[in-house]
Parts: sequence; structure tokens; C-alpha cells
Amino acid sequence: MLSKEEKELIAQIWEKMIPIASEIGSESLHRMMTTFPGTKTYFSHLDIRPRSRQMLSHGKKIVLAIAECSKDISSMMVTLAPLQTLHAYKLKIDPYNLKYLSHCLIVTLAAHMGSDFDPVAHAAMDKFLSAFAAVLAEKYR
Repeated sequence: MLSKEEKELIAQIWEKMIPIASEIGSESLHRMMTTFPGTKTYFSHLDIRPRSRQMLSHGKKIVLAIAECSKDISSMMVTLAPLQTLHAYKLKIDPYNLKYLSHCLIVTLAAHMGSDFDPVAHAAMDKFLSAFAAVLAEKYR
């Protein structure tokens, strides 16, 4: 699915995002909830105002999980196994919302990275986040 070069590019991008994980994650969540208001229902227990402490914290968890997966994409199923169970059985998240979040992450990355997020990076990230969302949704089948 991803070439060796694309895998390296994905890992490099997420490594750069770790220091600003809270910001990237929070902004992506806010973008998702604004663009797709139905997704707010899963976060009724959180203060979903932009840059709230809870949004920054949850956003950071998301970005760090993605960054961890980017280090060894071939073991994504193992890395995400606990999150698969959590999202499918406990939180009962509609798996389509994972696609929404992936889209919002791409937009947020493009906004933050500027010209570094070129068409090659965009295509690689789209493939990677599609796989990420599919793996997280695996327990729904």
C-alpha cells in the first residue's frame, strides 16, 4: 500500500508533529466537530471549546497514537488493538467518524506544514490515515 519512501515520509511528518501534538490534535477535533456537527455527540463529556484543556489533552492522545503507528506501519494492527476495542465496544463510535477525523487531520497538517505538505506528502498521508481508520474500525466487522 505504501512504498518505502512514503513510509519514511509519514514517519518524518509525525515525528515533527509530536512537539505540537496537542495543537494539531485539538485543532483537528475542533475542525471535525465544526464541519461534521454530528460527531459532537461522542464528546458530550468534554469541554469542546477550541483549545480547552480537555480538547488539547484528547488531541494529544490522538496524535501520539498516530505517531506511534507511523514508526512501524506494518504492525499497526497490534499497536491499535487496545484502541480498536475501546472505540468499538465501549465508546461505540460510528466508524465513519474515523474517516471524518482523517480528513480533518489532513487539512490541519496542510495548514501547519505549508509548502512542506506537497502533493506527495498529501497522497502518502491520505493512504496512511485511510489505513489507520480502517484498522481502528476493524472490530466493527
